[in-house]
Amino acid sequence: MGQEQPKATIMDQQAMERGIRRIAHEVLEHNEGAETIALVGVVRRGATLARMLADQIEEIEGTRPQVGLLDISFYRDDVTRCIAPVLHKTEIPFNVDGRDIVLVDDVLYTGRTVRSAMDAIMDFGRPATIQLAVMVDRGHRELPIRADYVVKNVPSSHEEDVRVCLPPLDDHMAVEIWEKEGAL
Repeated sequence: MGQEQPKATIMDQQAMERGIRRIAHEVLEHNEGAETIALVGVVRRGATLARMLADQIEEIEGTRPQVGLLDISFYRDDVTRCIAPVLHKTEIPFNVDGRDIVLVDDVLYTGRTVRSAMDAIMDFGRPATIQLAVMVDRGHRELPIRADYVVKNVPSSHEEDVRVCLPPLDDHMAVEIWEKEGAL
């Protein structure tokens, strides 16, 4: 039995890097520069993407936006179903009051993670705006949430798993579609 392989690779490293650079330009244009923005990445892959986006904004604008990391474990609406949620560190080393917060995550699917993240951010203060940047929007919303910045729309079925692979969490950088376990 061989090693499992993705059903399809939607984006390779080069395409992802181009997409992140494009999103950086869009964020800067929408916010008229980097002065008022702060990036908050949803732990785990969203945090990695937030740092990559900050790198691009700094390269373009000459100013690095502040970056925070947000663990939403206890804000999820399914936390009571989880036996032992995996906890990560939340680090928001800046005041969110009056800031334009760009929430960064890897995949937008049902909208529940984003809703949890917005609840968590509001516990830190009152931002001027909360904007959403994602690598992949795969549709299938259960809540009325829409991303402001999307690298790629990937229509997919419920039987598929869209994975964003990023070092150091993964051994390569790609967006892949996998069959969910048990799906035929």
